[in-house]
Amino acid sequence: TVRLSLLRAPRYPDPETDHGHHRLRYALAPGATVADAVREGHRINLPERTVTGGRAVEPLVSVAGDQVIVEAVKLAEDRGGDIVVRLYESGGGRASTTLTASVPVAEVVETDLLERPLADAPKRAFSPEGALELTLRPFQILTLRLTPRG
Repeated sequence: TVRLSLLRAPRYPDPETDHGHHRLRYALAPGATVADAVREGHRINLPERTVTGGRAVEPLVSVAGDQVIVEAVKLAEDRGGDIVVRLYESGGGRASTTLTASVPVAEVVETDLLERPLADAPKRAFSPEGALELTLRPFQILTLRLTPRG
């Protein structure tokens, strides 16, 4: 038996919340593992976009394995030219991964979600090959600010 319930009825602070028509998309993935469910959730909510051009574009960053997900890659809010990478552990267990960058990185700073540096964060550095070894706790969200070299 499969059942879907969409009941939500908040009354505070806005008693008119959730009135009107809503659209919902969902998918069934029989026999899915946690990693399969995470992958399918991203596939349905963030479909791939095709961009025309002369050649393939290399990703700015990537991770090894399925347990750690790169959720966002963006420029820093202060417009300083740094790259902010947000990752999270999706499987509910401790996970080790290797983050690779396609640009040379001079400095790595761990930040909070508002991109403020964490004073007690461990020192991190990319290898000369452009790789950074990471270990995340269960469901940990990790935000890194990468300063490109040059």
